Amino acid sequence: MDEPQAKVPVEAPDVDVEARDSGATEVLSTQQCWELLSSVEVGRLAVAAAGDIDIFPLNFAIDDGAVMFRTAEGTKLVEVVLAGRVAFEVDGYEPGHGRAWSVVVKGGAELLDRWSDIHHAQDLPLFPWNASPKERFVRIVPDTMTGRRFTVRATRDGQAPQL
Repeated sequence: MDEPQAKVPVEAPDVDVEARDSGATEVLSTQQCWELLSSVEVGRLAVAAAGDIDIFPLNFAIDDGAVMFRTAEGTKLVEVVLAGRVAFEVDGYEPGHGRAWSVVVKGGAELLDRWSDIHHAQDLPLFPWNASPKERFVRIVPDTMTGRRFTVRATRDGQAPQL
């Protein structure tokens, strides 16, 4: 009878094994940040305008080195136009690897107003999740992008993650 084989963990692509094994926070490269941004559909837009800070969850798409989203007339659009600079954050958890990560993009946000840009944006996979019309498109052009990934110490139920 064959002996059972030891289960060899499958590494997530581009994981810093030393950081994972030591519990250190891994600083992600720009390419890793773009890959993680592209792997999720929802992020959070942070805007500081008129002496206050707002955070809006939104779905988005990546297009030619920029984060694109659509919105309707209202607070979010007004604050984006007033502020000009925004922060956009996505995060995730890889339970199979016991790893959590976060990517933050900071940069200028611009309302698309040229027909060619709007037409191009309409071809992106940017669909409103609710029934209200969202006819405005905004592009966030990153000035900086940072990412971190780390091994979680325990799951919500207090158990060690399965590595």
